[in-house]
Amino acid sequence: MKPCVLVVQHEDLAPLGWFEDWLTAAGLELDVLAAHEGRAIPAALTEHTGLLVLGGDMGAYDDATTRWLAPTRALIATTAAGGAPFLGICLGHQLAAVALGGTVERNPHGHGTGVTPYSPTPEAATDPLFGALPAGQPGIQWNNDVVTDLPRGATRLASSPDGTIQAARFGPLAWGVQFHPEASPAIFRSWTTDKPSAHEAREDGIDVFAAADAVEARSGALRRAWEPLARRWARIVKDAART
Repeated sequence: MKPCVLVVQHEDLAPLGWFEDWLTAAGLELDVLAAHEGRAIPAALTEHTGLLVLGGDMGAYDDATTRWLAPTRALIATTAAGGAPFLGICLGHQLAAVALGGTVERNPHGHGTGVTPYSPTPEAATDPLFGALPAGQPGIQWNNDVVTDLPRGATRLASSPDGTIQAARFGPLAWGVQFHPEASPAIFRSWTTDKPSAHEAREDGIDVFAAADAVEARSGALRRAWEPLARRWARIVKDAART
């Protein structure tokens, strides 16, 4: 029987993307919980080996308008404390930081703008998930908020060009990334050029069409960069299922 991962999805436009193909090819079952459609967040991983929390347009503290965020944070905390594999992407990363005692705030350096180089810290070299992933390979960032204070005991594994936290390890088998290793060019366009507001001038000056074209141009490099991360995390989940 294949190990099964619970995937918390917050909105239609932030799906598993490339990770669906990579994780299933690596031998995992994926149980996608569409929280925005009303499915309840469990209190603990009783039927799953690992937890993957995806991104979303809401903020990590938006409990008043997004009722499932508080139970998602509680599930992340329980998962990390129990030593089960966890990976948070963008909002998922921010929810983990808050759930474990860190802080998320609006990025004072401005909005993430698309293709962004991955910049690991020295600590990443020996990390079981990020070790040997080369610096400088492209990632995708599209975010207003960032983790400004990591929880006690967490380790920064990568920094964005503006100096903010790009990836972190929250526990023995718990990680978060501010970037989007799962996002295809089509997903990125759904956040940018496909919106009705795409032709309106933005206050931050970002050219969403240029950003989307840059993501499209790097599609092959993005896939090559982040499939190894997905497969490594799948291996960690499978190893956890055997213990």
